[in-house]
Amino acid sequence: MENNTSKHPHVVLFAYPLQGHVIPAVHLAIKLASKGITVTFVNTEAVHHQTVKSHAMEDDNIFKGVLQSGLDIRYVTINDGFPVEFDRSLNHDQFWESVIHDFPAQVDELLAKLVLSNPPVNCLISDTFFEWTTNIAKKYNLVTVSFWTEPALVFNLYYHLDLLNKNGHGHFTSHANPRQDTINYIPGVQAIEPKDLSSYLQPSDYTSPIHRIIVKAFEKIKTADFILCNTVQELESETISALQEKQQIYSIGPIFPPGFTKSRVATSLWSESDCIQWLSTRPRGSVLYVSFGSYAHASKREIEEIANGLLLSKVGFIWVLRPDTVSSDEPEILPVGFEDEIKDQEQGLIVPWCSQIEVISHPAIGGFITHCGWNSILESIWCNLPSLCFPLLTDQFTNRKLVVDDWRVGLNLCDQKPITKEEVAEKISRLMSGKSGDELRRNVKEVRKALEGALAIGGSSFRNLDQFIDGVKAKVQEKTGFGFNNTEVS
Repeated sequence: MENNTSKHPHVVLFAYPLQGHVIPAVHLAIKLASKGITVTFVNTEAVHHQTVKSHAMEDDNIFKGVLQSGLDIRYVTINDGFPVEFDRSLNHDQFWESVIHDFPAQVDELLAKLVLSNPPVNCLISDTFFEWTTNIAKKYNLVTVSFWTEPALVFNLYYHLDLLNKNGHGHFTSHANPRQDTINYIPGVQAIEPKDLSSYLQPSDYTSPIHRIIVKAFEKIKTADFILCNTVQELESETISALQEKQQIYSIGPIFPPGFTKSRVATSLWSESDCIQWLSTRPRGSVLYVSFGSYAHASKREIEEIANGLLLSKVGFIWVLRPDTVSSDEPEILPVGFEDEIKDQEQGLIVPWCSQIEVISHPAIGGFITHCGWNSILESIWCNLPSLCFPLLTDQFTNRKLVVDDWRVGLNLCDQKPITKEEVAEKISRLMSGKSGDELRRNVKEVRKALEGALAIGGSSFRNLDQFIDGVKAKVQEKTGFGFNNTEVS
């Protein structure tokens, strides 16, 4: 019979099945386990299969590399309703409809087994986009934690969908079309333009399954016990303060692998090309890193203009170009002769995927053309890299506002669409060799200090993580009567 005391909680952590969500979830698991907490990490079978395959792993446990240090991280997988070989990118809407309707039953079945674990499971942490979290946690009497992997500003805008709708800027509006004037009534947000809202808050996306996931998730989140946010209090203090008046939200970012080195846990869904040998021949700060992340798609025309702009700029570059950047069924996306030309001139290197942290940490890298994914923004700031911003989807449009307008650590790759090769070349020149590039580098160093300070002992994210853990322990005891003794783990 299990007694009713233990040193630490046992949390089950569900990662959202996208690369940009899995990475911070993995490193959150390590952070919690390093505080003595038992973590059961749940990946979908499809994400697991792709990860193991891309790393040619013999062992099925992606956490094997960190378990030797005594962390108690258990690893399980769950079926997402489709065979592993099903193309979730090409069949996007079909897949996400299934996540809404069919996946919760799989979660329920798995949790029914996990709650019998030793030590007993008493807390459920899941990505905010999983709208089933609070219902299932209630069924098993678990503390509910919502994990938000994007900036607090984006969270706050989704949180106040009711205000956006009431004022005619949202999807349920009496206006024929949403208003296009400045939004200045969201608590904790001074002002934001409609163009800077997430793509899922734009009229073209109102019928998408992701839009419906967001609406449902942010209705449910009001009953979560705690919210964890991968951001830094000092960078988004006004927004976080406004949210803290409504719920217990803790900013614990940036959530990076220990020491900001290449992760000892396999998180990459594609095989990583080695770029370091090529970089080692390049002068300090001379190479531009180009990546549009793991999920978003660009048009073939946009890719061609960016490619020709890179050629025109004559700046050295590494370009991470996924085979499905345009679409899974359109692999030939670069201008004819482009790859031969950059080889002849030794100007650039094109790879399908790489270890981003390893590459952008290299001293030869001097700037970043980015889709403005939140992980990429935090990582580029940590590496003191200014950015050229080309948002494509979801939170990236709001993230661009933070980078370019608020923190002034980046420029727009194009100020107005359509993008042209001439503007791309001109912006690259400004970033890599112009006065504006120097100013951006000074600004990024200041923002980096905020990230560093937050993670330092006694810093805001350090303190918030400890307060969150204490809060979970108290909430478990309140819900279940299950107590924790105070023996420290060395």
